Amino acid sequence: MTVLVRDFRPADVDAWVRVRRAALPYMVTTPEQVLSDLSAAHPERHYRLLVAEEDGEVIGTAQVGISHESTKPGQGFCNPYVRPDRTGRGAGTLLMRAGEEHVAGVGGTAVYTWVLDEPANRAFAEKRGYAARRPAHFLRLGLADGTLPPLQELPAGVELRTAADYEDDPRPLFVADAETSADEPSDTPVEFTDYENWLATTWRQPGFDHALTTVVTVDGQVAAFSVAQTDGLTRYWSGMTGTVRAFRGRGMAKLAKNDSLHRARAAGYTDAYTGNDAGNGPMLAVNRWFGYEICATEVRHVREIG
Repeated sequence: MTVLVRDFRPADVDAWVRVRRAALPYMVTTPEQVLSDLSAAHPERHYRLLVAEEDGEVIGTAQVGISHESTKPGQGFCNPYVRPDRTGRGAGTLLMRAGEEHVAGVGGTAVYTWVLDEPANRAFAEKRGYAARRPAHFLRLGLADGTLPPLQELPAGVELRTAADYEDDPRPLFVADAETSADEPSDTPVEFTDYENWLATTWRQPGFDHALTTVVTVDGQVAAFSVAQTDGLTRYWSGMTGTVRAFRGRGMAKLAKNDSLHRARAAGYTDAYTGNDAGNGPMLAVNRWFGYEICATEVRHVREIG
């Protein structure tokens, strides 16, 4: 049997989703999201999707490009995933090689990749010269068992809104997202400055559920938010929960996330997932308070190529 790597085609989208859901079941992945991410990608991202094909069957995928919003120039990424029942055929190696060549060809000086914290996966990365960096956890919370904490009483001046309330002018949410994202623990810190790109790649994402995304305001000012991404069926993903600097330490993130989770359960979602940098103690504590449990761990690895 022959394995080859080629560029993704729109007709591959259903197979792409099947591979990604099998290899990484903790994420919310939909055909609409895959196509949107590709079409809306910023030119400086040099975003490319690759597939590994074995005798006409898609068995692996990879997202490749440059982290163009990073404050460290030249930081590339390649995240390959192979169907668990099709490993050991060389698909991962071919995807990684093609991804590295792409990153190098567009001026990248380093390639970052996420590796599941399992012996075979880590050995694969180390064999290719990748060094381990930051670990991060996937966490799951069952919404159907009724164990969510009760909704908290709102302090004076605090209101709960949704992203849908900002349809006419989402800029306040962009400002809050930019500030909180800049403070996230990361080897490649980001700085959001392009509002139009944020609208295309975040606000208009097919999976971004405006009705289930909660925004906490204090005297009308955005203080915190919890972004909800859904598959339209049963899965809910916390895309980002953040509090702007002026309001940290006052429980605003809990307010936002609790409201969003309650409404997600009422809307019929049964499985809530989120991801946390292992060093982000405050957010891990918030998620433990809700009852989230770690279901998998990834370790970010890097290889310098320039």
